[in-house]
Amino acid sequence: MAYTDRELLARLVQCEAGGEGENGMKAVASVVMNRVNAVGGEYARIGRGSLRNIVFQPGQFVCASETEAGAYNPQNIYNMNPTSEHYAIADWALAGNRLPDLGQALWFYNPFSPTCRGQFPSNVGYLQIRIGDHCFYNPTDAYYQT
Repeated sequence: MAYTDRELLARLVQCEAGGEGENGMKAVASVVMNRVNAVGGEYARIGRGSLRNIVFQPGQFVCASETEAGAYNPQNIYNMNPTSEHYAIADWALAGNRLPDLGQALWFYNPFSPTCRGQFPSNVGYLQIRIGDHCFYNPTDAYYQT
C-alpha cells in the first residue's frame, strides 16, 4: 500500500504499542525515527534515511508482516485504524521529537516478564529503560560494526 510516512508511522505505533499509553507509543515512534536517522551500522546502510525502508526491513517489526511463521498475522499495520492520538504521535516524532530518557534506543521488545535482560542479542545493545511492557536498548560500539 502507498501510505505516507505519517500514515505508516501512525499505523505502526498503534500496532506495536497501542496499549502502552502515550509514553509507550512515543517511545516506539522514537525508536523508529532513531533508526531512520542512524549515523552508522545496519540501520544507516539499510534505511538510508527512509522510514519505509526501516519499517519494512525483514524481521524487524512483526506488525509490518501479514504472515508470521507461515500463518496469517491479524495484528498488522494493514488492519489498523489509527486515531487522532496515533497521528499526533507520528507528527511529534516526524518533527524530530524524542523521549529524553530513551537516549538513542534502536530496539525494543516485550519480555513478557517483570524484568528486562541487560543486553540486546549479540551484545549490540544495552538496556536503557523500560516503559510499560517494553524494554528499550541503546546501541553499543559493537552495533556500529554491523
